[in-house]
Amino acid sequence: MSVVAPLRAVPAQPARLELADIFSRHAAAYGKSHYVTPSERRVLRAVMDCRTAALGGHREWCPGCGYERYRYHSCRNRHCPKCQTLAKAAWLQERQQELLPVPYFHNVFTLPHELNRLILASERNRRALLDLLFHAAAQTLVAFGQNNLGGKVGFTMVLHTWDQQLRPHFHVHCVIAAGALTKDGSRWIEAGQNFLFPVRALSKVFRAKYLESLQELLDADQLDTPSYLSELNSPPHRRRWLRILRRKAWIVYSKPPFAGPQKLLDYLGRYTHRVAISNHRLLACENGQVRFAYRDRADGDRKKTAALSVETFIGRFLRHVLPSGFMRIRHY
Repeated sequence: MSVVAPLRAVPAQPARLELADIFSRHAAAYGKSHYVTPSERRVLRAVMDCRTAALGGHREWCPGCGYERYRYHSCRNRHCPKCQTLAKAAWLQERQQELLPVPYFHNVFTLPHELNRLILASERNRRALLDLLFHAAAQTLVAFGQNNLGGKVGFTMVLHTWDQQLRPHFHVHCVIAAGALTKDGSRWIEAGQNFLFPVRALSKVFRAKYLESLQELLDADQLDTPSYLSELNSPPHRRRWLRILRRKAWIVYSKPPFAGPQKLLDYLGRYTHRVAISNHRLLACENGQVRFAYRDRADGDRKKTAALSVETFIGRFLRHVLPSGFMRIRHY
């Protein structure tokens, strides 16, 4: 004899807070008291409309049983936390075909925080100075490949502009194959298994290349200098400001080589399509505040909770909206 247990009611799980919820409730009020650029407005609208009726959808049905369901379309915006999983999977599949059977190293090139205000002064500045970050870091690695290995190196760079609390932290992650190709392309030159390039030397060359180009941009009046940076319009003050940056140690970080291609792909999957904050880190939005989880790198990577006013939270998120058409993943 079989016994059928009665069905038990399962309590409904509360809907998880999403970035779209915060924007839907508060973006309009934020826009009334703050200037929001066209690029930022597009991101706000895309995140709010993602997978809703605003973007339409399509009907899926099974010809066997007749079951139907309706799926709303995704916004596919690169700043949307809901749209990166599929994009990441497709990108990783393409990269898998390009991997070489050699070790890979991981370097991080970071801009000093003294540059943050100039970078964030305008979209024009973001485009120029973040392009320069890529260029200076790439040219540094190319020079070291030629001088230390005697050939051409190949690498991928990924831009990140934030820290765990959404504060500006401009840096590029670089994954570089441990070796170089001879100039005529006929032979592969192997690098060491545990060491690629000295980070202190990388830091000095990176700093010199970036500041040289930065001075050229300032001298040619190709950057916006708002009132709080008006001293940069004076050549003596500009030279003094650049001199301070030249004396500062710029951070170039090197991690141990990856243990095989799969570990490399796992790493790339974590970093390439990451957005400033993912939905799973959001804890609550109430009483005019947003609470979210973060890891404190300065305190042993411990998990903590931060609370920001809604206004501050949205403002910090929008700082990380990249200019239209700006490529944050680049191959060299």
